Amino acid sequence: MARTRRKLLIIDGYNVLRSGERYLHLRDAGPNPDFADDAFNRAREALINDVVMYAGGDAEAVIVFDGNHEPPGDAGEKVAGVRIVFSTAGSSADRVIEKLSRDARDRGIEVMVVTSDATVQNTVFGFGVDRMSANGFSRAVARDEHERSLDEAPGIAVKNTVAERLSPGMAEKLAALRDSLGAAGGGSPRGTA
Repeated sequence: MARTRRKLLIIDGYNVLRSGERYLHLRDAGPNPDFADDAFNRAREALINDVVMYAGGDAEAVIVFDGNHEPPGDAGEKVAGVRIVFSTAGSSADRVIEKLSRDARDRGIEVMVVTSDATVQNTVFGFGVDRMSANGFSRAVARDEHERSLDEAPGIAVKNTVAERLSPGMAEKLAALRDSLGAAGGGSPRGTA
């Protein structure tokens, strides 16, 4: 039995929120009082939801945000299977992404980094890591969302009878033939009661 290759999806959180066309409109402070304190909350939530759906069960996923946090005691919070990591004080999300991608690649894990930061893209490319731009991710998520909606949409089976596919003139001729055969045989046409 063939082993499936482990995969890791690493998202440059704030870079995708600032560069991805899918999230631009969500960053604007709007009338939603739940997000009044931080205009990025709505966009962060959307990004997390999109990563959960995009990665599915096929890949482990990590979203890295610049955070300037003191070194945390754990490896990050998990939301629906997606690990959320904030950079520590004195570090940046870029350095965390580079380290995660290099370490995973060294362990033989297939890695995809989503960022539009050219420096990060070039650095991880040097490790043999695949890259996707923020807009590429936005388009991929939108495409997957559209495909899921098609899968979930109920299909309407159309049952066309022969009579529905015939021209009105031909249908009249066949009905006349049927009626004449029924009258000639002295009873109802075969197949009807």
